[in-house]
Amino acid sequence: MTGQTKVLDGGPFLHGTKAILHVGDQLQINHASNYQEKRSNYIYFTATLEAAKWGAELAKGDGKERIYLVEPLGTFENDPNLTDQRFPGNPTRSYRSKEPLVVMAELGVWQRHSDDMIQQMKNSLAKLTAEGKNVILD
Repeated sequence: MTGQTKVLDGGPFLHGTKAILHVGDQLQINHASNYQEKRSNYIYFTATLEAAKWGAELAKGDGKERIYLVEPLGTFENDPNLTDQRFPGNPTRSYRSKEPLVVMAELGVWQRHSDDMIQQMKNSLAKLTAEGKNVILD
């Protein structure tokens, strides 16, 4: 962590995934990444429904797409994968933490992106991967 003490965002915070979680569960580091074949050194989350939807829709696996309301239990920082590379100023309000997030609730209803939009995003990510540019700074 960067050691910052300033509150970046007051939330509420969301985590999109295909994992089945329950109220009170804690998301921890060193679990399989939702997006790549590796263990993650951070837990990623957002304060926008739009970014959480992409998280759920692009997560690995064939399970149901889920969005959870989460609360960080410690400090967090801007997600450099988005804020440094694609969206300067963090308009996606995307963050990461080495400290746990606790699941507070699951969003029961939300409007997913169209199948065409999701496929376009997956195709773009596949192209970046083939070019060696789909790197997560973790």
